[in-house]
Amino acid sequence: MKYRTVSGVRVSALCLGALPFGTSVDEKTSFAILDRYVDAGGTFVDTSDNYAFWLDGATGDESETVLGNWLERTGARDQVVIGTKVGARPRTPGDRTLDDVEGLSAAAIRAAFAGSLERLATDRVDIYYTHVEDRSVPLDETVETLADLVRDGSVRALGVSNHAIWLVERARSVARAQDAAAYTFLQYRYSYLQPRSDYPLPASGHVHASSELLDYVRSEPDTALVAYSPLITGAYTRSDRPLSHAYDHPGTPAGLEALHEVAATTGATPNQVVLAWLLGRDVPIIPLVGISSLAQLDEALDAVDLELSPALRQRLDDAR
Repeated sequence: MKYRTVSGVRVSALCLGALPFGTSVDEKTSFAILDRYVDAGGTFVDTSDNYAFWLDGATGDESETVLGNWLERTGARDQVVIGTKVGARPRTPGDRTLDDVEGLSAAAIRAAFAGSLERLATDRVDIYYTHVEDRSVPLDETVETLADLVRDGSVRALGVSNHAIWLVERARSVARAQDAAAYTFLQYRYSYLQPRSDYPLPASGHVHASSELLDYVRSEPDTALVAYSPLITGAYTRSDRPLSHAYDHPGTPAGLEALHEVAATTGATPNQVVLAWLLGRDVPIIPLVGISSLAQLDEALDAVDLELSPALRQRLDDAR
């Protein structure tokens, strides 16, 4: 395993996404995945206080609860860096939309944080993300509340997901002016293939990392991009998971052709080439891979040690 250090927090180069745990992935399989990941040197586990509320019968408690159960069973709390999120849990039980969510007020953050600690069976969260924007709340209120959690030792570092980049910079500026903790882990959707900017992504609430955001991370040495959906939910290799219309443009077939050429040259799978491409960018990127089986995990773990030559990387870059 390889590692990165972001704002003083050392994490494994590959982040394990626990979104399906407790819903589409049962607890026994979830435990096996977590065990294998930690045994391989993985340390960074991502969850949220609303995973996966959109599925029938789910409440949003499931992922954090399964992770908390695993932590209690193994006593591995000090071996892992836990990232969870606030802001996108529906206020009304049974609501499957993002139309009315908890938001980012001081009261909402503190209530959500207490709930996450209980479900995770821990007294602290390593990285606490604001999950979606809440422009109804003064930015100072959100920034100050998050900073207080860092000051009292409840949170080690702050993250932000699915916000406009100008809003991220404004929040970081407010925090710096107060000599307070600022967002450093930036979690956005990103992969090798790029969607059209004028066409909505298929998943509600997803925000793709733009070239401007990548430039921002490149220019701000205390930040890193945590890239979710790096394998586009299996679309690189599975015929039953076609790319959405957002990827319907000339760059997609050219990129796929280059990707399969590089995979054949290296003897790796297309998924592994994508992860290796992300890990080797000139921007600090931590791929966040949602895992539902041990086979998927093993494939992803093997990608960490895949080195793409400059020529192969150029072939991939030129094709997009």
